[in-house]
Amino acid sequence: MTIIEQIISTHSVGKPVKPGDIVDVFIDTRAARDFGGANVVKNILDNGLGLADAAKTIFTFDCNPGGSDQKYAQNQHYCRQYAREKGIRVYDVDSGVGTHLAIDSGLAWPGSTFVSTDSHANIMGAIASFGQGMGDQDIAAAWAKGAVWFKVPASVKINLKGSRPSNVSAKDIILNLLGIFGANRLLGYSVEIYGDATEKFTLDERITISSMGTEMGAILIIFPTNQAVLAELKKITGKDYPMITADADAVYEQTFDLDLSTFVPMVAKPGHPEDDTAVENVRNKKIDSGFIGSCTNGRIEDLRIAASVLKGRKVAPGVVLKIVPSTNDIWNQALDEGLIKTFKEAGAMVSNAGCAGCAAGQVGQNGPGEVTISTGNRNFEGKQGKGFVYLASPATVAASAVAGFITTPDQIPAKPAEFGNSAILKSVVKEKIRTNKPNVVEGRVWIIQKDNIDTDMIFHNRYLTITDIREMGQYSFDNLRGYEDFAKKAKAGDIVMTGKNFGAGSSRQQAVDCFISLGISCIMAESYGAIYERNAINAAMPILTYKPEIIASLDLKDADLVRVDFEHGGIVNLRNNKAGTVEKFYDAQMAIYKNGGLL
Repeated sequence: MTIIEQIISTHSVGKPVKPGDIVDVFIDTRAARDFGGANVVKNILDNGLGLADAAKTIFTFDCNPGGSDQKYAQNQHYCRQYAREKGIRVYDVDSGVGTHLAIDSGLAWPGSTFVSTDSHANIMGAIASFGQGMGDQDIAAAWAKGAVWFKVPASVKINLKGSRPSNVSAKDIILNLLGIFGANRLLGYSVEIYGDATEKFTLDERITISSMGTEMGAILIIFPTNQAVLAELKKITGKDYPMITADADAVYEQTFDLDLSTFVPMVAKPGHPEDDTAVENVRNKKIDSGFIGSCTNGRIEDLRIAASVLKGRKVAPGVVLKIVPSTNDIWNQALDEGLIKTFKEAGAMVSNAGCAGCAAGQVGQNGPGEVTISTGNRNFEGKQGKGFVYLASPATVAASAVAGFITTPDQIPAKPAEFGNSAILKSVVKEKIRTNKPNVVEGRVWIIQKDNIDTDMIFHNRYLTITDIREMGQYSFDNLRGYEDFAKKAKAGDIVMTGKNFGAGSSRQQAVDCFISLGISCIMAESYGAIYERNAINAAMPILTYKPEIIASLDLKDADLVRVDFEHGGIVNLRNNKAGTVEKFYDAQMAIYKNGGLL
C-alpha cells in the first residue's frame, strides 16, 4: 500500500484498502477553529449529539487571534463556553496556527489522522500523517462519532531528481510544482514526494511544501519520514515516532520524474496560486507592502531567512512589511535569537502568532489597489484584502520590501525605489449646487427619553470603515437598546427628540452623517456632547436644544407631527396646535447651515 492507504487501513478496517474504497476512518485528533468552530458546536447541539472523546477534541483560535472582529470575538467566546462545559482543550488567541500547534504539540504524528475546519489540515503530510480540512458538518460528525467516512484516493509519485539550486527555497519548489501541474492536474490524488534532495528537506521545508497541496487540488502532499525528521520531531515534542514509508510494491496511478536542478525562484501572480512565473519575469514590479507568515512560511527557519536579508537594512520608504510567526513558541524563539529585534530595526511590524492576513485576520490585509508580496498560500481575489497579491518565498518578500519592488536577495539595489506622483489620488471637485435650505421643517417625531446616548449607540465602531454616506443610514441606532430597528422604520423628514448629552463619546462623524443619510430633518436634545455638537453643525445637520418641560406643555407623543422653526426657535405640535419655544440657531450655525456645511 501507499502511505495514505496504510494510514487509512490502520484507522478503519485493519486490512488492505485500495483507491475508491469507502470506509469509516477513526480520527486521532479532531479540531475546529474560530472560523467554523461555532458552527460545529451549533451542529452538535441542534442535532442532539454528544462528544465521543473530549481528550481527542480541540479548538484552535488562529484566524483572528486578536478578536478584533466582533463576529470572531462572539464565536470564540461561544466556543470557549462549550469547551468549559465539555472539558475540551482550547489553543486560544495566544497560541498560533492550529496545524502547526498539532505538529509541535504531538497532536498529530507520523501515521496519525487529523481533521480540522482548516482547509490546510493536509499540511500533516509533512510528517507522514493524514490530515484533512473538512466542513462544519463533517467535523461535528467526527466530534460526535470519533470517525468520518472517506473515499480512499489514488496516489501519484513525484521523483525530484538532480541537485537543488542554492537560491531555490521550499516555497520556490512548491510554486514550481504548481506551475507544472496547475490547480487540477493532480486533483483528488494523494501525492508522495521522493528523491535524494528531498531526504535533506527539513521539517519546516516539508511543512511549506505540504501546506500548498490544497492549492494544487491534491488530497495531500505527503513525505515519507526519515531519521532526520523523526529527530526533529522528538526535539520539538519529546516523543519517539515510527518510521512511515510506502510499501516496496505500492501501486501508483502515475509517476512523474522532475529535474529539481531546473527549478528557479518563483512568484505566483495575483489571483491564482498556480499562475506562476520566474521572479525574473516580474522583477522591478513596484510594491506597497510585504507579508511574511501564514501556515506556509511562519516557521523559525522562514524567520531566520527573512532576518538574514533584513539585517542591517531598512524597509523601503512607504512600504509596509508585516511579519507574523506561526506559533507563540516560534515567536519566543525568534525573540531569543534576536530576530524580532532585527525585524523591528528594519522597520517591520511584528504581530502575535496566527494566520494573519492569509485568512483576512488580525494583520496583513491590503486595501484596494495595493500591491502586496506575500508568503501566504493563496492569492485569490479578495483573499488577503482587496489589493493584488504576489506569492513568494520569505527571502524574496524580505528582499522586495527592502528594494521597494519585486526582487531577490542577490539583486537588492543600494538605493530603494521610491514612490512617485502616481496621480491616482487626484482631487475631483464636484460642482455643488446650493439649494435653499428650509428654515422651517415638519416631520414625525421620535421621542427617545434617554440621557447620555453615546456615539457607539448611534453608530457602532464596527461600521467605522464605511466612508460612503449613502451606506451609513441603515446602521443608525442599531446599538441603542429598544431602537435597533430605527433605520428600518424611520422616514425622510422625521425628527429625533432626546435627552441630555446626546452624542457623548467619540469624535466619529458617522454618528451625524447616518442621520443625514436617512433624511432626518433635525435633532432636538436637552444638550449635546461637545464634539458631536460641532460635527452636526459643521455637517449642516440641524440640531437644537430644548427645555425638558416642552414635552409636557405640548403634550408631545411619539409619531406626532411637529413643525420646527430654526430661525426663530419655534415648535408646534400639529396634532393639537400647541406651540412652544426651543433654542434658535445662532448666527454661525445658520451661516454654516445655509452654506451646506463648513466645507
